[in-house]
Amino acid sequence: MKKYLITGLLIWIPVAITIWVLALIVNTMDQTLTLLPPGFLPKIRIPGLGALLTVVVVLTTGVLASNIIGQRLLRLSERVLGRIPVVKSIYSGVKQVSDTLFKPGGQAFRKALLVQYPRQGSWTIAFLTGKPGGDVVNHLRGEYVSVYVPTTPNPTSGFFLMMPMEDVIELDMSVDEALKYVVSMGVVAPPPARKRA
Repeated sequence: MKKYLITGLLIWIPVAITIWVLALIVNTMDQTLTLLPPGFLPKIRIPGLGALLTVVVVLTTGVLASNIIGQRLLRLSERVLGRIPVVKSIYSGVKQVSDTLFKPGGQAFRKALLVQYPRQGSWTIAFLTGKPGGDVVNHLRGEYVSVYVPTTPNPTSGFFLMMPMEDVIELDMSVDEALKYVVSMGVVAPPPARKRA
């Protein structure tokens, strides 16, 4: 009986959580309808209409921003936002992060790495994000890399470290496989890789 109960839970828990997350996303996107003038609001509440409206607005914005006039308007709006004291710092920071993460062809995480963290002898998964820059380079001796060590099970929070190149081991696994490994707390291990010669 216990075995069947656990098997049933293992089937239904991922399905239930997936439905819950999707419902949360759609309900949040449905709040977009509150931005419409009262005369444009539908008489009957239609679930998903706000989500559809959000997708249409985002898609239209992308199409408009892809031509010359749209790019000029975008640069103008960025200049205006860049002159407002508090807004400038928030907008520029968020824009840099979103450009890094979502730009087509861009890769926020380049490679999966194995590093010793938080102390010698303890190993964890990290992601290569680039090389140190700015004045930091003047204070580091030798070759360093910038790495992001995600926390488990929520990889959106973590630690940014600059480590000597010789202290990181490049893994023969994709970034997606490494993320799944981190999110699952090591339960969903990637398939074994071929040993390097």
